[in-house]
Amino acid sequence: MANRHQRTIYLEDIPLAEAQQRFLSQVTLPRQVETIPTSQASGRVTAEPLFAKISSPAYPSSAMDGIAVIAAKTVSAHETHPLQLQEGKDYVVVDTGDPLPEGYDAVIMIEDVHFLDDQTAEILAPARPWQHVRPIGEDIVAHELIVPDYHVLRPVDLGALLAGGFVEVPVLRQPAFGIIPTGTELVDPKATVERGEIIEYNSAVFSAYLRQWGAFPTRLPIVPDDYDQLKQVLLDAVARFDCVVINAGSSAGREDFTEDLLRECGQLLVHGVATRPGKPVMVGIVAGKPVIGLPGYPVSAYLALEWFAQPFLAAYYGQPRPTRPKVTATAGRRIVSPMGTQDFVRVTLGKVGEKLIANPLSREAGVTMSMVRADGLLVIPPERQGYEQGESVEIELYHPLQEVEHTVVVTGSHDMTIDLLASAIHNVDPHLHLSSANVGSMGGILALRKGETHLAGMHLFDPATGQYNTPYLQRYLPETPVVLVNLVYRTQGFLVPKGNPKGIHSVRDLLRPDVTYINRQRGAGTRILLDYLLMQEGIDETQIRGYDREETTHLGVAAAVAGSSADCGLGVYAAAQAMDLDFLPVTEERYDLCFARSFYDSPMGKTVRDVIGQPAFQQRVEAMGGYSCRDTGKIFWQQ
Repeated sequence: MANRHQRTIYLEDIPLAEAQQRFLSQVTLPRQVETIPTSQASGRVTAEPLFAKISSPAYPSSAMDGIAVIAAKTVSAHETHPLQLQEGKDYVVVDTGDPLPEGYDAVIMIEDVHFLDDQTAEILAPARPWQHVRPIGEDIVAHELIVPDYHVLRPVDLGALLAGGFVEVPVLRQPAFGIIPTGTELVDPKATVERGEIIEYNSAVFSAYLRQWGAFPTRLPIVPDDYDQLKQVLLDAVARFDCVVINAGSSAGREDFTEDLLRECGQLLVHGVATRPGKPVMVGIVAGKPVIGLPGYPVSAYLALEWFAQPFLAAYYGQPRPTRPKVTATAGRRIVSPMGTQDFVRVTLGKVGEKLIANPLSREAGVTMSMVRADGLLVIPPERQGYEQGESVEIELYHPLQEVEHTVVVTGSHDMTIDLLASAIHNVDPHLHLSSANVGSMGGILALRKGETHLAGMHLFDPATGQYNTPYLQRYLPETPVVLVNLVYRTQGFLVPKGNPKGIHSVRDLLRPDVTYINRQRGAGTRILLDYLLMQEGIDETQIRGYDREETTHLGVAAAVAGSSADCGLGVYAAAQAMDLDFLPVTEERYDLCFARSFYDSPMGKTVRDVIGQPAFQQRVEAMGGYSCRDTGKIFWQQ
């Protein structure tokens, strides 16, 4: 066994495509067949070509409700000379699907028949031979190919198979995947966690993806960071399953054992790919079974699972490697990427005017919400160092383009009411979605100036005039048609732990060496408010411990304080309530939405304005605490 104290940081740092090829060329899974009821086979893959056992229809049948006739006996029928027919002699009453009576060769539909009595029918036009008759095999002819082998069965295919005599169908057995979550700190999902516990949820995501790709996943119990115990679980798993996924332990920490296990128990094929995120992924073979070692960080793990498990399953099922539709968009912000690394950037998308705007989400590998909020994926090739704002970029779509084109793009300052607004808009019009990029109030103004957003959230206080927002719009958007609409008034203050243990009461307390502050990003209205308070007190920001540490949302600031990594931060009352913090009011400020004039006048813009004006929406906002809707919907400035 390898010395566990001699860590190999990464066995390799190879291009992703090469790593995939190395894996797929050396792992095999013999196809196995099972027979299942046809009615339960939607989404399964056929194991062989399926040729019809019977014809459909299996006999000539009536295509209409009406009467079966002998066409030659009806040639004299005319609207000026109606022809009378006798039941049993000249016609037989039939319903749709009935076998065509022996000796008869046409059907006249009921709407064209006038019954004089129970035994006599009158017609005004002759029937053509085989009129309204379904011949044998009109739909399916016996021995005709219904579906080929390695075909993913659709709902419509099931009907054809049943009509063709297949009560059961042979399909490829779904490969069994065993998922091993590892980590002493992990706990099964629950409503609350203790300090030092991390909820294990990656396996639930893996299972959902694997089912979607055609596998049958089984999540095994959490294994602590114990080499011998993990080794035994791995050996048991490769004996039971077709493929094993180990989550966490793929990096190079002192308790990352996956590499050593693969070396000792089998063959390590790849450890380390030139990607961001997902770099520490590893793949190998144990007892002839493929083993995929995924990083612990969720975004890395989800992407790496797709890179290796999805093409492995596609090859097993005889399917092409799946691809997503792509669109060309405009980068809404500068996106930097390290040279030599294939960078996978999650983005939000929205159509502003004629441009599709792509804004990057958090790049951190542990931020699951970047996957939840993403509309698409920007893959930056290794030879590029990123894209400048305004450059064209190619995006792989996670959602249909139509959905993206019905997205309201909000760029600027973060506020918790934006999430309520997103929900309310979607409830009013299910076609509409709202996507927000938290880049600060000034970032919102710049996006308006460049025509890259529909709305900008802002709360910029101008010390010279004592006004909010309007002076900045006049200064930075002198010729841009916009409409400034109030959303809320909100209370800003210091967020501190329950009981205010550090005794923080004013901005001067931030100078104390025992106080750590958590700040908002440059350009955020809250950051500008803090700088104004510091200026009033004559305080140099470099004297404040933590001034340079930034969060992009009020909830992010609150979470840092709640998690004890900061003693204080400036934010809104609702964020303090959400994280069960104490709140020290500093000021009430006006938070506005600045509409691009073209969007304000559009149907989508009208929906947003209507929702803002709804009493139910305003009541939900004020119920969060620290908000006033006394001027919500009021226009404060326009040009």
